[in-house]
Amino acid sequence: MRSLPLAFFLSVAAAQAGADCVCRCVDGAVEAVCTNALDLRPVCPPAVCPVPPPRVEPIGPPTLPPIGTTRCRPEQVLNSASGRYEWRQLCR
Repeated sequence: MRSLPLAFFLSVAAAQAGADCVCRCVDGAVEAVCTNALDLRPVCPPAVCPVPPPRVEPIGPPTLPPIGTTRCRPEQVLNSASGRYEWRQLCR
């Protein structure tokens, strides 16, 4: 009976650990967007994304990529609430 609370705790912890990554349309294709570079990326199901507007990248200050990534650059990410693409800094 002691293993039941432990199993519940581990399942809740696993669900929360993956909650920092979501599947979004980025530059017209579905990919995982995570808030932490060390998070495990989920496998995103195929989806049809709207065509992004023409690329005119905003000019921003140079930044160092976070630990676990090699580069950061601005990319267009679909905002599911507004249905429009927004520029976001994504690191890989």
